[in-house]
Amino acid sequence: MTLSVMLPLGLAALASLVVPLLVHLARRSEQRVVVFAALRWLQAKPQPRRKHRLDEIPLLLLRLLMLVVIALLIAEPVLFGRPDRTPRVLVAPGVDVASFRPDGGLADARWQWLAPGFPTIEQTGADAPALLRQETASLSSLLREFDSALPAGTPLTVLVPPVITGADAERPVLSREVHWRVVAGAGPTSIESDTDEAQPAIPTLMVRYAPEHPEGLEYVRAAGAAWQVSRGGDSADGSDPDPAVAVAVASTPLDGRHLAWLVPGPLPDAVHRWVAAGGNALLAAGTIAPEVEGAPVIWRDATGPLTRGTRLGRGRLMRLEHKLTPAEMPILLEPAFPAQLAALFAETPPPPTHVDASAHAPRVGATPTPDAPRPLAPLLAGLVALLFLVERWMANGPRRRTTA
Repeated sequence: MTLSVMLPLGLAALASLVVPLLVHLARRSEQRVVVFAALRWLQAKPQPRRKHRLDEIPLLLLRLLMLVVIALLIAEPVLFGRPDRTPRVLVAPGVDVASFRPDGGLADARWQWLAPGFPTIEQTGADAPALLRQETASLSSLLREFDSALPAGTPLTVLVPPVITGADAERPVLSREVHWRVVAGAGPTSIESDTDEAQPAIPTLMVRYAPEHPEGLEYVRAAGAAWQVSRGGDSADGSDPDPAVAVAVASTPLDGRHLAWLVPGPLPDAVHRWVAAGGNALLAAGTIAPEVEGAPVIWRDATGPLTRGTRLGRGRLMRLEHKLTPAEMPILLEPAFPAQLAALFAETPPPPTHVDASAHAPRVGATPTPDAPRPLAPLLAGLVALLFLVERWMANGPRRRTTA
């Protein structure tokens, strides 16, 4: 263990040790002068020089000790002890611990679940798998949290099933080399089930336009017809009661989540409030919206940027870079235009939930977290209080009053 001080300047308080020394040197026991008549006429002789001596040595030492402790308290001492470097084994939910643990070769390690709170296997018992399945947490986030709290140099082994759930989109980066072991378990055996769930839904689009500027309206209608076919509806005769594109003039109230605003000029405040409340709006190139100026490009093709977008409150504000004409946007005539237009309004796809465990082993590169020192201030403060009480008892005790 190593003792260190956070504020070395506080040790200057040790200079106060001279105060009790001076007080004890200056102090003398009380002496009473008795006048004798027979000695009154004797000639006075010079008195011998009095030697400096210290009275009440135990009380002086106690006061000096108390000042030393106060000086250390001001200097804020900390103690760097030897951290617990017992090997750790993290077990991901889904691993068959009962079949692996006897032959795992890690009998001296501390076994914990890779779950919030990192409970030990001995604490949870046989009901742990059912309890852990109720917890929802990112496996990668839990690994980073455990790595940051683990002392540097402590061996870490992670047991995962062949297919793990709750992983981030990239491999986690830790501060140590991890023994990543893929073992048999009850986890999912296939990662193909997530591909169908990640398909974005076809939006239901509101279109607001100005009757004097209907440019580009037919291309949005054509995209809506393609969406209707992909839904299995019949958009040709208008028999579908839920069309993919609802066209109306600009003055019509907004009542959905996705909007194509094909009206030139400044964007009305009502549309701003609608987007901030959670709507997604695609503006025409002639619409004036300062929020989109210089925003990141979110759609481009071989000709260059097509759309810029930014967040506005809980919604998104997007604006086309060109007019909806084939001369400025040749992609309007391509078969991929409906799908790419739908992708603009699609919500952010969820991260993959099932990943191959062998390809998700952590990398080394994070900065290790230094060992946290243990402050000694509470202990020293209690010692100062105890020494003060003893000093007061010795200074005012019955024995000292009798001696005086």
